[in-house]
Amino acid sequence: MTPFPLHRPHVIDPLVALAAVSPALLDQATTDNSRAAWTALLIHSAVAFCGLLIRRRWPLTGFAGMLLTLAAMEIWCAAQEVQLGNLAVLPLAFSLYAVGAYCTLPRALAGLCGGTVAVCLGVMINHATATTDWRGGSDVFATVAPVPVAWALGIVVQSHRLTLEAVRQRVVDAQREHTLLAERAAAAERVRIARDMHDVVAHSLTLLVVHAETMRARSGDLPPWASRQVDALAAAGRQATVEMRELLGVLRNGTPEKAPLAPAPSLAELPALMESARQAGNPVRLETRGDPAGLPKPVQLTCYRIIQETLANARRHAPGGAVAIEVAVEESALRLAVRSESSPYPVVPVQGAGTGLQGMRERVAALGGAFASGDTGDGGFLVTASVPLPERAARAW
Repeated sequence: MTPFPLHRPHVIDPLVALAAVSPALLDQATTDNSRAAWTALLIHSAVAFCGLLIRRRWPLTGFAGMLLTLAAMEIWCAAQEVQLGNLAVLPLAFSLYAVGAYCTLPRALAGLCGGTVAVCLGVMINHATATTDWRGGSDVFATVAPVPVAWALGIVVQSHRLTLEAVRQRVVDAQREHTLLAERAAAAERVRIARDMHDVVAHSLTLLVVHAETMRARSGDLPPWASRQVDALAAAGRQATVEMRELLGVLRNGTPEKAPLAPAPSLAELPALMESARQAGNPVRLETRGDPAGLPKPVQLTCYRIIQETLANARRHAPGGAVAIEVAVEESALRLAVRSESSPYPVVPVQGAGTGLQGMRERVAALGGAFASGDTGDGGFLVTASVPLPERAARAW
């Protein structure tokens, strides 16, 4: 079933205009059924209907035309000694509501004050043109007195609408800023991953070139074809190193930072990393099963970065909380679990962007592994990762 489209102005506005002018037409039959009264009321109703149709786009124009027409018709009817029904002012309430709801506050105040002046001038003209029995006074002001309530209601509705729009805009801005920060952090993490992988490969290429140069120094012991192959191997290694550093410069968006020449971190450096965490106040315990020294360098680097990021998060979100690290080297996979306990001290919650966890997930996904993180239910936080290991024969590089 299709709902009635009340949200469409071209549908709802004619209905509102008809509802505003109809009561006066029904009331006129019991107030004054003379031809002059009906003529005045029909003119006023036609102007009021048109004014209410344009109340959203030109609220002041519609209100001014409606009010001046009603004042003119009331003055003319009093001079003809005929009477319009009191409900003829009802369309004014609808129009004055639109003035409060769709105009700025200064323009809305100007419209209300202008309407008040017009009513007062109309009463003065009525006193000058009508006989004593048809002169209006307190009865006119009593009839129009409730109309400004509609203006105040329109002001309240406009204020509420503007507040909602401001809140929605702040939400959109906050989401845009959060997305921008997350994209920047993710881009920085990808550059860091690329740099780390570069360091792994560059270190291996450097060793390859060194071995080739050593073999070339002993070229007198090699046949000519072997000497040529060694020269080509050394040249290819140097060229690959240069091209990789140039590619890294592109990934850094032209920043002048130089690529580090030292090998990338490995699991052998975990004791120093944990010591720095202990000095920052977080007790750290490491449990290792198996021999991580023979793991491929990308796997060791990923494991090291996950532990490094988790310890940094523990210092930030749970200062003083204990951290337990488990590293298990199995035949087919490396399994890592880092559990950080809640802080023993009162801590003001710090809301993070989650980019650190996203960076860990990207590192593990790049190696074809699985990553998970989440609260433990008792105030702690658990990070787990499983990275598949290649065959033993491929672990030596």
